Amino acid sequence: MKMTKVVPFAMSALLIGGAVVAPTASANEGETVVTNATDNKEQNPEVQPTFIKIAGTIENVEKREDATYFTVKENENINVFVVNDETLVFDNTGKEVKLQKGDQVTAYTYANKPMLMIYPPQYNPEVIIVETKEMGIVGVDFFNKELVNTDNTLKLNVGKETELLSLSGEKVKAKDLAEQHLLVFYTITTMSIPAQTPPSKVVVLDTFAQEQGEVDPSKAAVQEIINNDFYDVEGTKMVPLRLIAEELGFKVESTGKGAIISKGAVSYTITRGQKEYGYNKALRYFKVAPVLLEPSKTYVPVEFIEELMK
Repeated sequence: MKMTKVVPFAMSALLIGGAVVAPTASANEGETVVTNATDNKEQNPEVQPTFIKIAGTIENVEKREDATYFTVKENENINVFVVNDETLVFDNTGKEVKLQKGDQVTAYTYANKPMLMIYPPQYNPEVIIVETKEMGIVGVDFFNKELVNTDNTLKLNVGKETELLSLSGEKVKAKDLAEQHLLVFYTITTMSIPAQTPPSKVVVLDTFAQEQGEVDPSKAAVQEIINNDFYDVEGTKMVPLRLIAEELGFKVESTGKGAIISKGAVSYTITRGQKEYGYNKALRYFKVAPVLLEPSKTYVPVEFIEELMK
């Protein structure tokens, strides 16, 4: 039978080395920035965009073996959109369409997504919207638990008439929209702050791990690690960070005093001995600070793993 390993708080403190460094984040989720009291921008926290958008008119279409390259021009700015089968293409009313020469388009791509340093710039956007004369507004952003976007300008009031879809086109429920990157189609809003809208269609851009009842083998492996490698610190179950994060597909980079783990548009910055941790451009908090309990193995509260598995 597995014996619970109990590590008193005093011992935990002895295992923590080095000065405490405030966490930073290398990626961008779009939550409100939390600043220190000494920060000059405390009264006006900035929110970095989750997505960048590039607009223009399609002037050239080049089909290649792996993708189709659309040259887009707006004034003197020229960009190239690399479009494949995974790229979502709709018009501004939410109807799926095909891209054609002469279309006025707006592309959305993750702000922290790597891009080739060439001219003209090439983007592999997640979403491309063909602008038409029909009434329809499009929003692409990260929405929190209350379904409010990153800069507090739009809140979704999902109703029975709202079409809700996953990235693969499967139907989802309203509860699946919280804390997700969403593609939103709507026509009217209130004059409040944030403006509120009953969207006509919402597409979840994040991949669901278990659509249609599929069993995720990585989650089974993670549970096995949790069952066999844990400590009890101050009444909190602590589990190995790197082993589990890598099993879930995250990239783990050591910082010497902790780690940065990332996948897609999500990034966490964790520092041993510090309850605060970076979640993209925001701060969140552990109940118990991460700690080095075995050589080269940082342990974190099991609740954090549940967050990674969402």
